[in-house]
Order: sequence, then structure tokens, then C-alpha cells
Amino acid sequence: MSTLPKCPGCSSEYTYEDGDNYVCPECAHEWPMQAAESAETENSVVDAFGNELKDGDSVTVIKDLKIKGSSLVVKVGTKVRNIRIVSGDHDIDCKIDGIGAMQLKSGFVKKA
Repeated sequence: MSTLPKCPGCSSEYTYEDGDNYVCPECAHEWPMQAAESAETENSVVDAFGNELKDGDSVTVIKDLKIKGSSLVVKVGTKVRNIRIVSGDHDIDCKIDGIGAMQLKSGFVKKA
């Protein structure tokens, strides 16, 4: 079973192939297959050692991280479970025990 990408316009799961394009039946958005394939490879996030990270992975912090606007510090070796990959400069969204929700840069973590 092949998995087709979700619609970039409305995030619908019901896309289908039509020639060299993907089509969304809900919002009528069409986009080329090559653009979808290149977008999937661009969104790959890697840790400090080059391992690919995915949603739900666990990571370990490799450097003390000071939290802006607070006196708290995320210490080396802190394990963060169930991460979520997001777009932007800080590309990992997570919850850290004792600190709460925050975003991390993938360059300061390693896959656990």
C-alpha cells in the first residue's frame, strides 16, 4: 500500500494521483509530485551526530542549555521523551520534566 502525502493546503488525507500531480478532492488543490518528494527530504531533522529524528523519538541533551527569561537550566544528560518535529530554527517541540513545554534546536541533542 503506497502512502500519499497530505494536502499542503488543507491537510486532507484523501489525496490522489492524477498524471504527474497530486490532487486534493476536498479543497481542489493540485501540486506536482516532484515538489512533494523534495519537500519530504528537506524536512528531515538530524541530531548533533547525524542521526535522523522523527516524531515520538527520545533524545538526550548534550550541552547545558540556559532558558531565556528564567534561572532554570536544562542539564547535560537530560532525557526528553516523545519529541515532535516542527519547522523553524528550534525544530524540536517537547515537554521536559520539571521545566515544562519548550522548543529545542536539534544540534544540541542526540538520539537516545
